[in-house]
Amino acid sequence: MRHTLPLAPQFYVTAPQPCPYLDGRMERKLFTALQGDHAGRLNDALSKQGFRRSQNVLYRPSCTDCQACLSARIRVADFEPSRSQRRTLRRNALLRREATSPWATEEQFALFRRYLDSRHADGGMADMDIFEFAAMIEETPIRSRVIEYTAPPPPGDRQRPLAAVCLTDVLDDGLSMVYSFYDPLRVADSLGTYVILDHLALAREARLPYVYLGYWVPGSRKMGYKSRFAALEIYKGGAWRDIGEAAAHAADAHPLAVDPIAEQVARISLPDIRPTRA
Repeated sequence: MRHTLPLAPQFYVTAPQPCPYLDGRMERKLFTALQGDHAGRLNDALSKQGFRRSQNVLYRPSCTDCQACLSARIRVADFEPSRSQRRTLRRNALLRREATSPWATEEQFALFRRYLDSRHADGGMADMDIFEFAAMIEETPIRSRVIEYTAPPPPGDRQRPLAAVCLTDVLDDGLSMVYSFYDPLRVADSLGTYVILDHLALAREARLPYVYLGYWVPGSRKMGYKSRFAALEIYKGGAWRDIGEAAAHAADAHPLAVDPIAEQVARISLPDIRPTRA
């Protein structure tokens, strides 16, 4: 099925498949290609409207029975870490951050496999091989970075082991955390939380107002950690708003809350990417 706007890009809808977050639900995505000279501007514009990037595709959930998946971002200027998050920062104070170009390495893939096997063995990425992993990291038409976090070397060793990795897009108004993974043996260190906290520090240094976290799903244990960050906003009803109480969003899982695809596409605001006349 395809719907088009008067100007490019074209939007498509995926076939329904089981939802990875809510049992008994089916997911469907609205997506468009991310390519060409204006890819960065399109990514910036659609990220502000709840879309996410995966390689050369921008997508947003568009399920027939549910609209529980809500894009989430943190207002950098208003964020204050909780007591628990300050402890997380102290526990990981010896980690070293390095930002590199989006280039996949064997060490990254080994950590990625350990992370998946431990935490998402039944997920959609469980069978990803090293070539697919490299595509996830490297196939980006926009400004992206791989943020690596290394730990102090063990006794007798000089090499710092990789503790966590995040593929991050640099938007015109923030940092978008495309995908992160970490050492599952360090679960007590709350590395997932630490990587978000460090991205908030990075965004503050770069004077960017937001850190985009992906989707928050009320009722999903996998996504519950995102609601524990202060100054969190969700994209709902065509606008960004404070998350408020999580229970207030339960009605979003009702099928009558879902608008038709054509209406969803018609409301998308696109950047002006028409060629200029000489």
